[in-house]
Amino acid sequence: MGREILKMENISKSFPGVKALDNVDFSVYENEVMALLGENGAGKSTLMKILSGVYTKDGGKIILGDKEIDITSPRDASSKGIAIIHQELNLVPYLTVYENIFLGREIKAPYGGLDKKEMIRQSREILEKLKVNISPTMTVNYLSIAQQQMVEIAKALSLNAKIIIMDEPTDTLTDTEVSSLFEIIQELKRQGKGLVYISHRLKEVFEVCDKLTVLRDGQFVGQRDVANVDEGEIIRLMVGRTLDEQFPYISTDYSEEVLKVENLSNEYVRDISFSLKEGEILGISGLVGAGRTELAKTLYGFYKKNEGNIILNGEELNINSPKDALEKGIVYVSEDRKSDGLILIMDVKSNITISALEKFKTALGLNKKKEYRVAEEYREKINIKTPSLQQKVKNLSGGNQQKVAIAKSLLTDPKVLILDEPTRGVDVGAKREIYDLLNEIKREGRSIIMISSEMPEILGMSDRILVMHEGRLKGELDRDEATQEKIMSYIVREEENRDEE
Repeated sequence: MGREILKMENISKSFPGVKALDNVDFSVYENEVMALLGENGAGKSTLMKILSGVYTKDGGKIILGDKEIDITSPRDASSKGIAIIHQELNLVPYLTVYENIFLGREIKAPYGGLDKKEMIRQSREILEKLKVNISPTMTVNYLSIAQQQMVEIAKALSLNAKIIIMDEPTDTLTDTEVSSLFEIIQELKRQGKGLVYISHRLKEVFEVCDKLTVLRDGQFVGQRDVANVDEGEIIRLMVGRTLDEQFPYISTDYSEEVLKVENLSNEYVRDISFSLKEGEILGISGLVGAGRTELAKTLYGFYKKNEGNIILNGEELNINSPKDALEKGIVYVSEDRKSDGLILIMDVKSNITISALEKFKTALGLNKKKEYRVAEEYREKINIKTPSLQQKVKNLSGGNQQKVAIAKSLLTDPKVLILDEPTRGVDVGAKREIYDLLNEIKREGRSIIMISSEMPEILGMSDRILVMHEGRLKGELDRDEATQEKIMSYIVREEENRDEE
């Protein structure tokens, strides 16, 4: 067992209308990875923002080593050896790697200018220690997300950080990049670092973490050794109940065809044909780069089709833009809700109603009372957890942001709702709420196209499944016959055929 190098005791923090943390305890150990788990809104981010100096605590104490400390700012946290790698990386894209590593702490030469050679040398030394092959003089915007993350880690090491916080570090990484990250985490442990690992992916907790701490509703639930728990117990700790049925699938009696796609082709997809029924969830599976999102964006008018037909309720559509798609009843909820789906600086009400403002127009302008009332109805219907409709969306948890994105789409009265990775970055409790919402949409007779990289989600919630590979449709499976093996067989078979050519 590693030595305890940091302890947070009875930490409390309140914001207007909500107590975010209520007497929370948390520890970090040398040579170990501590997972910090909980549903979205449990208080994980608030606790880490206190530790990294973004927020000040209302009560409690922080003990670093054997000394009680106050952390007054991010710079103060850095000076005390505490570094955080945020989910949204904080690099300056048009500066070089070494300039980002030493940003705000530039090394001065004896004659008064910047000592670029020394900064490059130290940057190279740190990157080599991490076994990362990145040139210190390369401009950051030419790096992949995984490489940028390694630069953030190098920056933390340049601060001589003893405690490194990683917030959802694998969200945008490929499997290969995740493996590389895990190797670096093991190297950081060997160097005596204490790491905090925040993730909604429980599989990763078992792969890379030594201990775990669970928060629920802003309170400390417990600390466990990872070796002594299973996934079921972690879920019970996180949500306060067992999830006997993770995927609450329901069948519907609708049989009418709503959407028919015939030979759809452009530079992204080739010769795609399928149909979609009322009250049906049509899952689309495939590897990264299979063309799933490109298909969705073609149906939505973001990409123009070169050939083929899109027929909705018997009418052939000419969709040249997302506006055309919305007017016809096709709506798309992006996998990147923060960039494409929501306006983070606006409040919850405005985000819900922005795509359907025509509903609230009068001769004198917008009917604000009706707009507020309808937004409140959707907040209650979808169980969006927010202190008020005036709360900025950027302050909501990931799961509640996703609910706002879905509410926004439902207010347009869609006939076809396309959901691209609907539970990405969402914890297990909020996932269940989203699945229940999908069932409610099905009961109303609306049709859903669901793209997901999570195989259990595709198998658990879909009525039918399409399998895509390299822009083409490779197979279709009914729910009763679909298995992970059958889905992968379509993909593997295609890879083998390509290798033989």
